[in-house]
Amino acid sequence: MKTNVKKNSKNNAYFCSVLFLLPSLDKYSCNNFNFKICNIMKIKLQNLIIALILTSFTINTYSQESSKRIYNAMYTKTPPLIDGLLNDEVWDLVEWSGDFIQYDPNENQPPSQQTAFKILYDDHNIYVFIRAYDSEPDKISSIMSRRDDVKGDHVFIEFDSYFDKQTTFGFVAMASGAKGDEITSRDSWDNNWNPVWFLKTSIDDEGWCAEMQIPLSQLRFGNKEEMVWGLQVHRLIYRLQERSIWQATAKGAPDRINLLGELHGIKNIKPKRQIELIPYTLGKIERFEKAEGDPFKTGKLSALSVGLDGKIGLTNDFTLDFTINPDFGQVEADPSEVNLTAFETFYSEKRQFFIEGSNIYQFRPNQTITIHNMGSDRLFYSRRMGRFPQYSPSLEDNEYIKMPNATRILGALKVSGKTKNGLSVGVLESVTAKEVATIEKDGVRRNETVEPLTNYFVGRVQQDFNKGVTTLGGIVTAVNRNIDTEALNFLNKGAYAAGIDFKHSWHQREWYVAGNAEISNITGSNEAMISAQRSSARYFQRVDAKSFSVDSSATSLTGYGSTVKLGRTSQKLIQFETSLTARSPKLEFNDIGYMRSSDIIHHAVWVAFNVNNPFAIFNNLYINTNHWAYWNFDGDFLSSNININYHTQFKNLWRIDGEVNRTDQRIETGMLRGGPKMTMPGVQSSYLSMATNYSKKLIYEMGGSVGVGNANSQNWHDYWFNIYYRPTNALSLSIGPGYSYSKNTMQYISKQTVNNNPIYLFGEIQQKTVGITFRADYTINPELSIQYYAQPFISAGKYINIKHITDPMADKFSNRFHIFDNNEITYDLLDNNYNIDINGNGVNDFSISNPDFNFKQVRSNLVVRWEYRPGSTLYFVWSQGRTGSSSRGDFSYGNDLKDLYKITPHNVFLVKLSYWFAL
Repeated sequence: MKTNVKKNSKNNAYFCSVLFLLPSLDKYSCNNFNFKICNIMKIKLQNLIIALILTSFTINTYSQESSKRIYNAMYTKTPPLIDGLLNDEVWDLVEWSGDFIQYDPNENQPPSQQTAFKILYDDHNIYVFIRAYDSEPDKISSIMSRRDDVKGDHVFIEFDSYFDKQTTFGFVAMASGAKGDEITSRDSWDNNWNPVWFLKTSIDDEGWCAEMQIPLSQLRFGNKEEMVWGLQVHRLIYRLQERSIWQATAKGAPDRINLLGELHGIKNIKPKRQIELIPYTLGKIERFEKAEGDPFKTGKLSALSVGLDGKIGLTNDFTLDFTINPDFGQVEADPSEVNLTAFETFYSEKRQFFIEGSNIYQFRPNQTITIHNMGSDRLFYSRRMGRFPQYSPSLEDNEYIKMPNATRILGALKVSGKTKNGLSVGVLESVTAKEVATIEKDGVRRNETVEPLTNYFVGRVQQDFNKGVTTLGGIVTAVNRNIDTEALNFLNKGAYAAGIDFKHSWHQREWYVAGNAEISNITGSNEAMISAQRSSARYFQRVDAKSFSVDSSATSLTGYGSTVKLGRTSQKLIQFETSLTARSPKLEFNDIGYMRSSDIIHHAVWVAFNVNNPFAIFNNLYINTNHWAYWNFDGDFLSSNININYHTQFKNLWRIDGEVNRTDQRIETGMLRGGPKMTMPGVQSSYLSMATNYSKKLIYEMGGSVGVGNANSQNWHDYWFNIYYRPTNALSLSIGPGYSYSKNTMQYISKQTVNNNPIYLFGEIQQKTVGITFRADYTINPELSIQYYAQPFISAGKYINIKHITDPMADKFSNRFHIFDNNEITYDLLDNNYNIDINGNGVNDFSISNPDFNFKQVRSNLVVRWEYRPGSTLYFVWSQGRTGSSSRGDFSYGNDLKDLYKITPHNVFLVKLSYWFAL
């Protein structure tokens, strides 16, 4: 089988689209940069882009046309026994299909080992038997792993049962008998989908076999007399990292799902509107340090709860997921960190209810290939639900408080699905409880509300046209809080956002234009609106801002944003994208989404060069470059940035990745955290990492980065090293130490006021951080596993050269601030304060707490998971945490580690039992 090749001579649009961006490099790339490297990088970047564009005139562009393969399934009245052995006569009803073609590393070449499969069906199930031939069966990698942790030799079958050429349901069989499953669409991939299906594997002298039983109730398809489904079968030979496929598709094709083969012969089956229920019970015991006199810190807690998760097939196309009194605890803790910025840390979702099917609700307003600082932003950030309460009451002397650890989610439901006409719908509704803190003084208790009763809503729709050549979608989000106490008036009473997005592809889906627009509105008290205007997302109190200021009478804010992008997505040699983003200063969607900042205009261009097939010593080579710039709505040009990335795999399966970055002198509008804008020197950095062959039992990864700012404004270096060792197929161990050092002459400390004049205090911080991540996975069989995770983390920061800002826009960096001398600043050892006499008159104007810190933390989890029957699990979890901090800025890893393990731990023991059944 051969992939047809067509020569594309119509590159004018591509040439012009990229070429018109080159002048921007002359204008912005090297502003105020006196080093020769900038001119060299600029010239090389321009030459590279021009060379790549000219090359694109002479290369062949692969069309995605290839001979469409068809497999005819057969109906059986007698189901096969799922045992991984081809010993049921029923399999003789249907023919083998094979003749796989190599996809990676040598595209369109015969694979080193062949593969064949058969497919049967009955009224309730699809049956698949895959024979993976191997002339060296003793070298088959049968690594044991948990579900969805795909390792070792495996095969993968995927069905486009909607036959919309947009979505596939995939089932992975590993040679060890472990399994994985996923839903894939054009723009997303979700391996958190966990259908109930059955798998057995076996190894013999000819290779290995996988036998599957996939209930039709776990798939989605229309009500037709005769079905046509999309079909693809993959195989990976782990020791060779060789992937072969049944339906040939061009490597790097822009829309792979559109190119699947076809499954015929399925007739007279009916969609299953199955009801699945998973009741659970959870027991919890906590042990921690007892605090004398504190009636709430007795050293022990216990609780017992029950809940219910469910799934109901509403129609052929739509499913209702719901949960009542859910267990939304995280099995693995969030990573430790010291956050010295003004922005909230983004943490990934780890709760099953929210991660399953999360791609349906995804609306990323700046989901571009080009680099920007908005990568985590999204209109829906599920960790807003169940968050730690947002209000912390002030305590008087001898008062003690019991705060809820999280906001209880009373219930949540999701309705999601996709019709045969290409309409995708997702609706999520959740209600969180009113939470109160209990405060006690001298035996008298009172309650204060710390989080109001809140309703969260997300609605998402997308419509495909012409089998996904064009898509049009929209999203609506809403948050409504029942604020019944004055203490919570700083919260928005209502928060609403809406967005639309589109994408259109042409030229066999290689080229695309896409974009989105969003609008937001928040309402509440004057206090809430002032808080929103003064937040780190906008800093309306800036005295030098022209397009906005704080409106103390406002009861609502309305903002907007949009992005448009044009690109070429095919990975055949040349890729390209250019994008433009604008966000108005009043845009806000943090109540249910995640957004770091507004008041942004961002433009970027990205060009990539791909060589996907082996040559010389390489298996593949990938180089890309970015140029991006920022403005604000006042018209200030904020920064210009350039970046070059490279990634390659060698024929021995080792990898090297790296990048080089340069940012010119820039304007920071948020550095003084509400003060005027400030000019900061440029900075350059580089990164390099290396990894050995992932298929070996012993794997090394190592890397590091270095950076330096002009005018000695900052410098840093960090290094990390990971070791993965698999002594047996069932046991894997890993350890990953990392070390970083940074010096930043301009670290914000605080704002003070003297004679009605604001004083912005900064210091030079020297920070050292060491973290070590350890993991041990012991998978006894695909249903029973033990996992252990631990991360000791230590970070210390020492401040010197404390200063205040005098002229933030001065031409010379050293003229923008004044460093306090010994006559102006003194350290009070008794109170651990710095006393500052800013006027030099011998009288202290104010004091600040010593900003030095030494933070240490270790988090660990032991998880035993047993799937004692399909869909039903028993969990045992032991979680331990130790946290300590001091104002000592010295760093001594050995002593700090000893001190860390002297801290009394907080232990949590959980036992959770769930039972799956279907009606």
